[in-house]
Order: sequence, then structure tokens, then C-alpha cells
Amino acid sequence: MKGKVVVITGATSGIGQVAAEQLAAMGARLVLVARDHARGERAIDRLRQSGPGVSHSVHYAELSRLAEMKRVAAEIAAAEPRIDVLINNAGALFGSRQVTPDGLELTFATNHVAYFVLTHGLRDPLMAAAPAARVINTSSDAHKGARLDFNDLQSANDYSGFKVYGRSKLANILYTRELARRWAGTGVIANCLHPGFVATRFGDESGGMLSFAVRVAKNFAISPEKGAQTIVYLASSDDVANTTGKYFYKCREATPTREAQDNDAARRLWLETEKLTGISSEAADRVKSASS
Repeated sequence: MKGKVVVITGATSGIGQVAAEQLAAMGARLVLVARDHARGERAIDRLRQSGPGVSHSVHYAELSRLAEMKRVAAEIAAAEPRIDVLINNAGALFGSRQVTPDGLELTFATNHVAYFVLTHGLRDPLMAAAPAARVINTSSDAHKGARLDFNDLQSANDYSGFKVYGRSKLANILYTRELARRWAGTGVIANCLHPGFVATRFGDESGGMLSFAVRVAKNFAISPEKGAQTIVYLASSDDVANTTGKYFYKCREATPTREAQDNDAARRLWLETEKLTGISSEAADRVKSASS
């Protein structure tokens, strides 16, 4: 990883923090996307200890807002002509339904739409790192049992915190699958993973009984160090240099549910997300044409 540029979201705590510090120790230069300035500065200080002498940096954005997603992607793309690895790791779980100013359900916006917008905003610097660039999306086995209702992607008619979270993690896998298909042959691979159930800050701000349930469950969770292993593996290992569109657990390829392998659903989710974000099909088609 020496000399490589790694962009990562959700790296101020938990598995993202551990993964960032381990990649920095391997020689990578980290570019963080954070929401909280105090935690962002502390994260940079830790990275300077893990990877001294390297100009790690942090950008700030609220990744549930479309304008913020697009702004931070443009800022990073302007500052980084080449990105070797993008790790979409930030995520959240909410006990009650909330809607962003863009009209998006908050879980869907944070856990899926932000992955889509940031990845496409960083397309050019990722392509500049071909043939060895990587996109890594943190999903979860919470996708098991989930189904997408394309008539209600914003969960207006059927909201349950865990259920909606599971749908967002299914969306991560479907998005990874379609991204890998569309970017095939470009030298940018895309994979996703289940980190395991990890004892982190995740879920602490979900609200009500959901936060209590998550805190109790964490007594049986694995450490952030174990949870970060697959992220680091997908970012750095030569074993997966030519693997794309797959789902991993414990540094091994795993099989997601039948719903997560539905290519028609993956294509439709892509198109619906384009409409919701205002990202034109033309940009995606240019990439697809270049790969064919």
C-alpha cells in the first residue's frame, strides 16, 4: 500500500478507524470523509502516528444530504488526481422514520445513496489509478431476508428500523454487483463485505428501544479489529486484484441471498438511484462504453 491513496468514509470510529490506521501503517495515504470536526481531527492525529511522514487529510460532509455528497466528492476529486482505493463504510441505523431535505428516507440516503454519489463523483480519479483501483462497499448479513420494494424505496408505507437497515444493506450488494458489471474492463474493481457484528458506536444514536437493543447485543459482538480485517484484505491483497462484483466475509468470498444476486433488481436500483440523485445516465454510459 506504500504510496497509494485511500479514500474512506466512516473512519472516525469502529471498523473504519481500525482499517484506516492499519492501511496507514502499511504506507497508504488516507483521505477521510467525516461529519464531526472534533472526531475528524482526532482521527487524523491517530493516522499520523500510524503512518508518520504522510500527508493524511480529512474532508467534512453530512452524507445524508445530496448537496453535501456531491460537494465533498467534487472537493476530493479536485484535490486527488488519482485514487487507488475508495472505501464506502459510513452507515447508520434509525429507530424511527426520518426524511432528509431531499425527500429521501434517512437510512436509504446515508447507507445507499451516499455510496452511489461518492463513487460516481470520484470516478475520474479512480479510473486514473487503473488497472489497480478498487471500490469497497461495507454491507452486512443484515441483508438476509430483505427485499426491495421499488414502489416504496423510501419506506413510507412499511418502516421498521432493522428491516429498513437490512434493505439498505441489500442495496449495497446490488449496487456493487451493477457497478462491477458497468465498470468491467476499466481496471476498477468493486466488491462488498459483511464485517460481522461488531462492538462499535454503531446504533448508539438510533433512538428509543432500538438503541437499547443494540447496546445489549454488543455484549456478544466481535472487536473492531476483527471486523476491519476484511476491509483491509479487500483494499490491499493481491488475491482479489482480479475479483469484482463479489461479497466477502472473513476475507473469503461468500454467497449472499438470492435477492442480492438479482441482476434485474441491480439494474433497476441503479436507474432509480440515478433519478433520485440527478446523476445523468450519460456519465454512466460513458463508462460503460469505455469498458465494451
